[in-house]
Amino acid sequence: MSKQHPSGPLSFSEAFGLPVMVDLRTAARALGICKATAYNLIHRGSFPCPVLRVGGQYRIPTTYLMHTLGIEEQPLYSEDLEAGIDSAEDEEGYDTP
Repeated sequence: MSKQHPSGPLSFSEAFGLPVMVDLRTAARALGICKATAYNLIHRGSFPCPVLRVGGQYRIPTTYLMHTLGIEEQPLYSEDLEAGIDSAEDEEGYDTP
């Protein structure tokens, strides 16, 4: 039985749940490219972020991957937004629904 890998781009919550380093398949998925294209870019020296060779596998540091994607290091969660809105409404004297 083979392990099925998710397809399509990473969701926002998946991206912030990544470990310190990811495998090439995950990095390719985050970048919206196929694994074969990712290998081609590595071999040409033009992968968009640093790639480490660990044993016989490629690993991509998540920090560099997130930077390449233009994602801030600290995620902003909906709970934080709601708390900020509530705080602003309290200061302005608005009632929350």
